[in-house]
Amino acid sequence: MPIKRDLKTDALLKQVSKLMRGSAKGAKATALVHYADQYFAHMPPMDIHARDAETLAGIAKSHWKTAAQHKPGKPSVRAYKPDAKKDGWTANRTVVDIVTEDMPFLVDSVSSEMNRRGLTVHLVVHPILKVKRDTLGRLQRILDPGEPENGARLESWMHIEVDEETPDGQRDIEKSVLKVLDDVRLAVQDWRPMRERMARIIDDFRHTSGPAPLEEANEVREFLRWIHDNNFTFLGSRDYKISGTGPKTSVAVDKKSALGILRDLDMSVLTYAADSSKIPPEVRAFISDPGLIVVTKSNQRSTVHRPVHMDAIGIKSFDKDGKVVGLRIFVGLFTSAAYNRSPRDIPLLRRRLQQVLERAGLPPGSHDGKAMTNILETYPRDELFQISEEQLLETAMGILHLQDRQRVALFMRQDNFGRFVSCMIYVPRDRYTMNMRERMQDILCEALNGRVSNFSTTLGDAPLARVYLIIATEPGKLPAYYAKGLENKLTRAARTWADDLAEALTQAVGEKEGLRLTRRFQNAFGPGYTAQYSAEDAVTDIEVIEESLTAERIGLHLYRPEGAPGNQVRFKVYHPGTAVPLSDALPVFEHMGFRVIDENPHEVSCDDGNGGGVKTLMIHDFGLETRDGGDVDIPAIKDKFEDAFARVWRGEIESDGFNALVARGGLDWREVLILRAYCRCLRQMGIPYSQTYMEQTLAKHLGLANMIVQLFMVRMAISKQTTAERDKKAAALHAKMRDALEAVTSADEDRILTRFINLVDATLRTNFFQPAADGGDKPYVSFKFNSRLIDDLPKPRPLREIFVYSPRFEGVHLRFGFVARGGLRWSDRPEDFRTEILGLVKAQQVKNAVIVPVGSKG
Repeated sequence: MPIKRDLKTDALLKQVSKLMRGSAKGAKATALVHYADQYFAHMPPMDIHARDAETLAGIAKSHWKTAAQHKPGKPSVRAYKPDAKKDGWTANRTVVDIVTEDMPFLVDSVSSEMNRRGLTVHLVVHPILKVKRDTLGRLQRILDPGEPENGARLESWMHIEVDEETPDGQRDIEKSVLKVLDDVRLAVQDWRPMRERMARIIDDFRHTSGPAPLEEANEVREFLRWIHDNNFTFLGSRDYKISGTGPKTSVAVDKKSALGILRDLDMSVLTYAADSSKIPPEVRAFISDPGLIVVTKSNQRSTVHRPVHMDAIGIKSFDKDGKVVGLRIFVGLFTSAAYNRSPRDIPLLRRRLQQVLERAGLPPGSHDGKAMTNILETYPRDELFQISEEQLLETAMGILHLQDRQRVALFMRQDNFGRFVSCMIYVPRDRYTMNMRERMQDILCEALNGRVSNFSTTLGDAPLARVYLIIATEPGKLPAYYAKGLENKLTRAARTWADDLAEALTQAVGEKEGLRLTRRFQNAFGPGYTAQYSAEDAVTDIEVIEESLTAERIGLHLYRPEGAPGNQVRFKVYHPGTAVPLSDALPVFEHMGFRVIDENPHEVSCDDGNGGGVKTLMIHDFGLETRDGGDVDIPAIKDKFEDAFARVWRGEIESDGFNALVARGGLDWREVLILRAYCRCLRQMGIPYSQTYMEQTLAKHLGLANMIVQLFMVRMAISKQTTAERDKKAAALHAKMRDALEAVTSADEDRILTRFINLVDATLRTNFFQPAADGGDKPYVSFKFNSRLIDDLPKPRPLREIFVYSPRFEGVHLRFGFVARGGLRWSDRPEDFRTEILGLVKAQQVKNAVIVPVGSKG
C-alpha cells in the first residue's frame, strides 16, 4: 500500500511528473509519468523532501535506462557517480542501481554487502514493479499493481546511495553485488528442494538412526522437525560420502547433492576437503563420535539476509549395520523464533537443559535452583546449540557461584572443529564500559592469535554484565592458553581508576583512613586527570589537597616525571576555589630561573569532609625547564623551592631574579633575603649597576654567592665560638673567595662580587637571627654597618649606619658620632633616599654645632 502523501510531498511529485513528461513525447511520456508515480509510491516523505524535483526525476530516469533491457536470471547492476550531462542529475555519492527478479532477502543482503565494504547507506529506494518485456528482455511497459499479469513478472528495482567511491571501487561494487544477488538467487531457488531433503531425512530417522539410543534419536528427529517448521532459513545443503575409519577416514563431496549457495564447491563449511590427508583430527573425532547430529557455526559469513557466520547442521547417515557412511550438511540462519523462544521449548536444547538441571542437584524451588534455571534460560543461544552437556554444567555452576560476587570471571569453550573460541566474560555492571570491552578483546585476541568474529553485551538488572565474544582462530594453530591467567589479565583490564585509587590509599595510609579518603575523593577527579595521572600520583596530590583545603592556602609539589631530562621538572600548584591567573604565576617562575613550557589545569571537587557540601580546588601542573639548561637536583631543592614560591605568592618575599638562587644555588629563601638586602643597600650607596645585573652576576657565580652567605653566617650567627675561631673561619672563606674571583673575567662582575663581600665584612650587627613574635622567621632584616669600612661610599662617611629591608619598605639611619642628635622622616625618593638623608644629616650637623658637634638622620 503506497505511503499516504502530505501536501508538500504531493506538490513535489507533481513537479517530478511534469519533468518526466517533458523529457519524452507521446506514449513514452505517459509511460514515464506512470512509472515515476509507482517508483516513488513507497519512498518516505522525509527522503523525498531532502531532494528537489530535478534530482528525483534524474534518479527515476537513470534507473529506467538501467532497466531498459534485462533478461531473467541475469541481474542488471550499475554503480556510478551521477553526472549532470550524462545522467541529468548530480550527487556527491556513488549510486548503485539494480534490476532483478523479485525475491526475498534482496535489500538486506545488498545493504549488508555495502556495510561489509565499509560504506554508509544514505538512501534506499525499492519499488517492486510488475514489468512486461519482449523475448529479448526489452522493457515494454510497467503495469499497475492490480492489472492481470498477461506475461508480466515482478521485478525488484533498487536504487542505493552510498559514500563516494573511485571508478575502480565502483567496478568492485558491481562485481560484489552481482555475487550477492547470485547467492540470494541460489538460496531462494533451492529453498523448496532443501526443505524436501530435510523432510526425507526426518522420515528416514524412523527407520535408520544408527547406534544411538531410541530416546536420543527421537529428540533429534523432533529437532529436525522443529527446524523444518520455519525456524531455520535454509541457504545451502551438501552431502558427503564417508569411507574408512580412524586415520584412514576419507570424505568425498557428493557434487550432485549440492543445493543453494553450496553449489559453489569451493565454499567450505567445516574447513576440510575431499583429500583425507586434509581432514583435521576434530572432524574425524566427530565422525567416530556416537552422536547423530552436530549444530555449529560455519567458518563462512552469510551473504544472504544477515551478515553473520552461518549456522551449520550436520546429520550423520548410517548403513544397515549402523556404520557412518555419510554426512548431510545444511547451512543457513536460525530465525528470530530460535532466539526468542525459551530453550525449554526447543527440541535438543530442552533435553540438554533438563539433564544439566538434574545433574546440578538443586531443588527447583530454591534460590539456587531458580538462579540456575535463569542462567540456562539466558545463556547465549548459539552456545546452547553447540556446547556439550558436560561443558554446560561446569560453566553454569561457575556462573551460579559468581552471582553474589562483584568480580571478573572468564568462561571459555573451544569450537569442536578448531575454528573459534567462545569467551563469556562477566564484569560488575557499574564498571562496564565500551573501552573496557575493547581492552578485553585485545587481550584475548593476542593470547589466542585470533580476531573478533562477533560479540554481544548483556546489561540487565543483575549486578554483573556479560560480554560474549567469538574469537576466530586459524584451525590447527591455536596457541596454548591458560584460562585462569587470562582471567587475571581481564581483571586488571576491568579495574577502574577509582579501584586503583582505593587500593593505593589503603596501602599509603591504612585501611581506616584509606576508606575515609576514598569516599571523599573517589569522584573528585575528572576524566582529564585520571587519563594523565596514576592512582599513586593522586595519593600524593590528595595529601597536599587535604592540607591546602584545611588551611585554605595554596599547596605545592615539585617533581620530575620518570624519563624527563635533568633540566626539566613539573610543579603543581593547588589553589582552593578559583583558578590561578597565569599572568600572576608565570613571572614568578621566570624569576626563579625557569621557562614555562606547558600547563595542565584540573578541577578537583570533593565533599568538605563534614557532610556540609562540596569544596573545589584547582590543580595547575606546570612544565618547567631551566633557562640556562642546567640540571635540577630535586631532593636537594624541593623543600626550599616550594617554601620560596609559597612566600612569594603570599607577598612575604619579593619576586625577582634573586629567587633563581634557590633552584640553581641551593639557597633557601632567607639566605636569598640576605643577598637581596645587601643589593638594595648597595643601590642606595650609589653602586653604578642595576639590580638585574647584580642578580645575573650572582646567578652566574653560584659558588661565590654561596660563600658570601657563608661568610655572613660565620661572622653574624649566634654561637659559642670565640672571636678568634670566627676570624679563622672567615679568613679561610676569604682565601677561597680570592681564588674564585681570579676566575671572574668581567671587571664589572668582579667589582659587584667584591662589593658584596665588603658589605658583609663591614656589617657589625644584624637582627637576622631574631625570631618573629610568633616564633617564626622574620621576612625583613636590618644591618648595622661600620661605614668607614665600606668601599666607594659617597662622602661624607657616617660613623655608623643601619639599613633596614622589607618587601614592604626600606630605610636607613646615618650617625656621624657615638653621641648624635637628629630625627626620622618619610622619603618619597625610593631610588635614592640615602642620598636625600645624607644631605639632611649634613644640615643637621650645622644646626647642632653649638649643642652636639655631630648629627644623625634617618
